Amino acid sequence: MNSDSDLQIAGDILEVPHLLQPPREHPATVAEFAGLARTVAADRSQWEHLVRYDAASRWYHRLRTGPGYEVWLLSSGVPGQGSGLHDHGRSSGVLTVLDGALTERTERGTRALRAGAQRVFAPGYVHEVVNDTLEPAVSLHIYFPGLTEMPMHHKACAADRVTTADTAHTASALNTADTTGTAGTAK
Repeated sequence: MNSDSDLQIAGDILEVPHLLQPPREHPATVAEFAGLARTVAADRSQWEHLVRYDAASRWYHRLRTGPGYEVWLLSSGVPGQGSGLHDHGRSSGVLTVLDGALTERTERGTRALRAGAQRVFAPGYVHEVVNDTLEPAVSLHIYFPGLTEMPMHHKACAADRVTTADTAHTASALNTADTTGTAGTAK
């Protein structure tokens, strides 16, 4: 009997390959997708030569696909370019800033995202990502399952929050305008 311990190990515990799971060819968990994003971000040769900047709109390129996921490269070349307020339908995702800085806006507030920053989100997560700086920005987006829709949302502002009295007053004014033939589109 061993005086140090009542437990003795027979054989080499490292020689149990039959107990280990084989490495996966493609990511399947949120942690693995985040790891894939970090791996792609670290290897600039995979994406840097593909980046384009467009002053008129954001640029995007599907970098790769795998079973149940897509990897997208996006750039915002000028200040103010952004995604608009949206969600990703039934897809979850990982957003990683590769170069520059972006601002993420949600109902909970605003977050500055610098190169290397990573955000993970679930289906139904509503946000807007904008380049608020004077420098171009590049980001990597992994969607799982692959992105099939990107519903846009309207920003809530004071003008959108109309009271019942305001609505009744506006309806009354429109009805009056309709009877005089001066009403057009009231939007």
